[in-house]
Amino acid sequence: MPTKAPNPVDRHVGSRVRMRRIMLGMSQEKLGEGLGLTFQQIQKYEKGTNRIGASRIHQISEILQVPVSFLFEGSPGTSAEGYSEAPSPAYVADFLATSEGLALIRAFTRIPDIKLRRIIVDMVDLIGTNEEAKSQ
Repeated sequence: MPTKAPNPVDRHVGSRVRMRRIMLGMSQEKLGEGLGLTFQQIQKYEKGTNRIGASRIHQISEILQVPVSFLFEGSPGTSAEGYSEAPSPAYVADFLATSEGLALIRAFTRIPDIKLRRIIVDMVDLIGTNEEAKSQ
Protein backbone atom coordinates (compact mmCIF):
# COMPACT_ATOMS: atom_id res chain seq x y z
CA MET A 1 0.00 0.00 0.00
CA PRO A 2 1.56 3.34 -1.04
CA THR A 3 2.20 5.91 1.66
CA LYS A 4 0.08 9.03 1.72
CA ALA A 5 1.88 12.25 0.77
CA PRO A 6 2.11 14.90 3.51
CA ASN A 7 -0.40 17.74 3.38
CA PRO A 8 1.21 20.83 1.75
CA VAL A 9 0.32 23.03 4.73
CA ASP A 10 1.86 20.51 7.16
CA ARG A 11 5.01 20.44 5.03
CA HIS A 12 5.11 24.24 4.90
CA VAL A 13 4.68 24.67 8.66
CA GLY A 14 7.33 21.99 9.25
CA SER A 15 9.77 23.73 6.91
CA ARG A 16 9.18 27.05 8.71
CA VAL A 17 9.86 25.33 12.06
CA ARG A 18 13.09 23.91 10.61
CA MET A 19 14.15 27.23 9.09
CA ARG A 20 13.62 29.14 12.34
CA ARG A 21 15.26 26.42 14.44
CA ILE A 22 18.34 26.53 12.22
CA MET A 23 18.36 30.34 12.24
CA LEU A 24 18.58 30.16 16.03
CA GLY A 25 21.34 27.54 15.86
CA MET A 26 19.11 25.12 17.75
CA SER A 27 19.35 21.36 17.29
CA GLN A 28 16.38 19.05 16.84
CA GLU A 29 17.32 17.49 20.17
CA LYS A 30 17.14 20.87 21.94
CA LEU A 31 13.75 21.70 20.44
CA GLY A 32 12.56 18.20 21.34
CA GLU A 33 13.70 18.66 24.94
CA GLY A 34 11.72 21.89 25.19
CA LEU A 35 8.63 20.06 23.96
CA GLY A 36 9.21 16.79 25.81
CA LEU A 37 9.68 14.92 22.51
CA THR A 38 12.40 12.97 20.75
CA PHE A 39 14.43 14.44 17.90
CA GLN A 40 12.79 11.84 15.65
CA GLN A 41 9.39 13.39 16.33
CA ILE A 42 10.83 16.82 15.50
CA GLN A 43 12.12 15.36 12.21
CA LYS A 44 8.63 14.10 11.40
CA TYR A 45 7.14 17.51 12.19
CA GLU A 46 9.72 19.28 10.03
CA LYS A 47 9.09 16.98 7.06
CA GLY A 48 5.33 17.36 7.44
CA THR A 49 4.99 13.60 7.95
CA ASN A 50 3.24 14.18 11.28
CA ARG A 51 0.81 17.03 11.83
CA ILE A 52 1.49 19.49 14.61
CA GLY A 53 -1.47 20.10 16.91
CA ALA A 54 -2.59 23.61 17.86
CA SER A 55 -1.21 23.57 21.40
CA ARG A 56 2.09 22.15 20.15
CA ILE A 57 2.31 24.89 17.49
CA HIS A 58 1.84 27.42 20.26
CA GLN A 59 4.65 25.81 22.32
CA ILE A 60 6.95 25.70 19.29
CA SER A 61 6.32 29.37 18.50
CA GLU A 62 7.25 30.31 22.07
CA ILE A 63 10.44 28.24 22.04
CA LEU A 64 11.43 29.59 18.61
CA GLN A 65 10.51 33.14 19.70
CA VAL A 66 8.16 33.86 16.79
CA PRO A 67 4.43 34.52 16.58
CA VAL A 68 2.29 31.53 15.55
CA SER A 69 1.51 33.36 12.30
CA PHE A 70 5.20 33.12 11.33
CA LEU A 71 4.84 29.36 10.98
CA PHE A 72 1.98 29.75 8.49
CA GLU A 73 3.39 32.72 6.56
CA GLY A 74 3.20 32.00 2.81
CA SER A 75 1.49 28.66 3.30
CA PRO A 76 -0.41 27.15 0.36
CA GLY A 77 -4.07 28.12 0.19
CA THR A 78 -3.87 31.10 2.54
CA SER A 79 -6.07 33.98 1.59
CA ALA A 80 -6.65 37.59 2.40
CA GLU A 81 -10.18 38.94 2.13
CA GLY A 82 -11.32 35.88 0.20
CA TYR A 83 -8.65 36.10 -2.49
CA SER A 84 -6.07 33.39 -2.76
CA GLU A 85 -2.53 34.62 -2.22
CA ALA A 86 0.15 33.43 -4.63
CA PRO A 87 2.37 30.90 -2.90
CA SER A 88 5.93 32.02 -2.23
CA PRO A 89 8.31 30.66 -4.84
CA ALA A 90 9.74 27.28 -3.91
CA TYR A 91 13.27 28.47 -4.66
CA VAL A 92 13.09 30.86 -1.69
CA ALA A 93 12.29 28.04 0.74
CA ASP A 94 14.92 25.85 -0.92
CA PHE A 95 17.51 28.62 -0.59
CA LEU A 96 16.65 29.24 3.06
CA ALA A 97 17.03 25.52 3.75
CA THR A 98 20.72 25.63 2.72
CA SER A 99 23.55 26.51 5.07
CA GLU A 100 24.65 29.28 2.67
CA GLY A 101 21.17 30.78 2.59
CA LEU A 102 20.88 30.81 6.36
CA ALA A 103 24.40 32.21 6.76
CA LEU A 104 23.61 34.98 4.31
CA ILE A 105 20.35 35.83 6.06
CA ARG A 106 22.03 35.88 9.48
CA ALA A 107 24.86 38.11 8.28
CA PHE A 108 22.55 40.43 6.33
CA THR A 109 20.10 40.95 9.20
CA ARG A 110 22.97 41.92 11.51
CA ILE A 111 23.74 44.96 9.32
CA PRO A 112 22.01 47.86 11.08
CA ASP A 113 22.47 50.46 8.30
CA ILE A 114 19.47 50.28 5.93
CA LYS A 115 21.30 52.19 3.18
CA LEU A 116 24.22 49.76 3.33
CA ARG A 117 21.81 46.82 3.11
CA ARG A 118 20.23 48.38 0.01
CA ILE A 119 23.69 48.86 -1.55
CA ILE A 120 24.48 45.19 -0.91
CA VAL A 121 21.20 44.07 -2.50
CA ASP A 122 21.90 46.28 -5.54
CA MET A 123 25.46 44.88 -5.79
CA VAL A 124 24.28 41.26 -5.63
CA ASP A 125 21.58 42.01 -8.19
CA LEU A 126 24.20 43.56 -10.50
CA ILE A 127 26.47 40.51 -10.10
CA GLY A 128 23.54 38.23 -10.95
CA THR A 129 22.66 40.31 -13.99
CA ASN A 130 26.26 40.23 -15.22
CA GLU A 131 26.50 36.45 -14.73
CA GLU A 132 23.22 36.00 -16.58
CA ALA A 133 24.48 38.12 -19.50
CA LYS A 134 27.73 36.10 -19.67
CA SER A 135 25.84 32.82 -19.99
CA GLN A 136 23.78 34.02 -22.95
